[in-house]
Amino acid sequence: MKKAIWFRSDLRTLDNEALYLATQSEVAPEAIFLVCEDTWQRHHWARLKQDFLWRTLEVLNEKLAALGIKLHIKNIGKFSKAGGALREFCKTHNINKLYFNAEYALDEKNRDRAVTAVLENDGVEVSKHHGNLFIKPGRVKTQQGEYYKKFTPFNKRWRAVLAQEIDVTPLKPNPFPNINPEPLPNVSLKAQDSSHYPAGEEAALGKLGQFVGHSVEVYQAGRDRPDENHTSELSAYLAIGAISPVTAARALQQFSPEFPYGLPEGPDTWLTELAWREFYQHLMDFEPRLSKGESFQRETDSIQWRDDEKGFIAWCEGKTGYPIVDAGMRQLNETGWMHNRLRMITANFLVKDLLIDWRKGEAYFMQNLIDGSFPANNGGWQWSASVGTDAVPYFRVFNPVRQSEKFDPQGAYIRKWVKELDSVPDKHIHWPHEWLKNKSNNEYYPPIVEHKAARERFLTTFKQVKHG
Repeated sequence: MKKAIWFRSDLRTLDNEALYLATQSEVAPEAIFLVCEDTWQRHHWARLKQDFLWRTLEVLNEKLAALGIKLHIKNIGKFSKAGGALREFCKTHNINKLYFNAEYALDEKNRDRAVTAVLENDGVEVSKHHGNLFIKPGRVKTQQGEYYKKFTPFNKRWRAVLAQEIDVTPLKPNPFPNINPEPLPNVSLKAQDSSHYPAGEEAALGKLGQFVGHSVEVYQAGRDRPDENHTSELSAYLAIGAISPVTAARALQQFSPEFPYGLPEGPDTWLTELAWREFYQHLMDFEPRLSKGESFQRETDSIQWRDDEKGFIAWCEGKTGYPIVDAGMRQLNETGWMHNRLRMITANFLVKDLLIDWRKGEAYFMQNLIDGSFPANNGGWQWSASVGTDAVPYFRVFNPVRQSEKFDPQGAYIRKWVKELDSVPDKHIHWPHEWLKNKSNNEYYPPIVEHKAARERFLTTFKQVKHG
């Protein structure tokens, strides 16, 4: 039987369930990746992410060749052509069985159903696995057999299932006689240089080792400080599957023999962040409407959002007059990444201070984030907008100045990204307008909204939806 693996968001060799199973035979499998730039653009994939993915494919190509596996690349433009492309591929290479790891958003699930129908009609067996999650959707259920709609009970049950099911043995594909890697075809992506991120599985494993060895123990204390570097920097690698969450979790086992229980505060908090990532993918699997731009809390889809293009552009460009918000947006625009605390602050500001539809912010983040993951981004925006599962209560409206004082106390993060405020003293950095008004060289922007009034406007609007 000749086998093949269809790579998607799992661009690695270690702890890749589909690849591992495809190599359990006498003959090396074929490997294929489908470039779908039209669909990626419709899904708002950042050009930076597309470049990072391509560079990761180049590394994967060499790793697979060392295992004796040839990687084929087909440029098909859109998901709807996947069935025909894979049918042709399987016929050309006499493939009897195709392996892949599941994805959970609606377009991806529809693509996979269509591919499965086409191939099975040709007599090709299709084998779907869940190699991008710890635990597949449906295994973490309430006592009533339903999926969890709140994160805290999900996390508790998820850990119990994880304790039963996690396997400490790394999944490594069987090697075959190595082959010479052929250069990838010249696919002209409208991409943006991502070379400030080292690409590939080894780079991801190096970052994991650095984080677990040096930073994870202070992660709980430092993760909300954008002026300090306490994050793992693994999100971009997780988003395209250059590293498996199982690999990440295995690195935490050294901290507790009762893993996933008994962890110190820092590793335990980071495992919880991995659980959030999983929670949003499970939700996406159970609720297809989340893939259609609908709010989890159905009644909130009737909110009357403001049509404020000028305010939206000011937010996008980091010109709101709120230093912490502007710093976050400028970091995003310049680097393709933003600290998670800033993602919450900037999202809260767009929705609750400007009363602009969260979906506009969701799309803008995806268009710019190198680590853009649709389930996590959608879940985070719905949480911030108080329209999602487990959402922050609608009456909790972040005060951006208080957030700034709490999480960037000396203004180091602000000064790094908002250069016009470089000379502002610490005690004025979070709200510099009074100090700046008599300065002849003031180039900073006036505030585009008054927070207190904006907060009342949002609460009034939301109450009408919540309480009729």
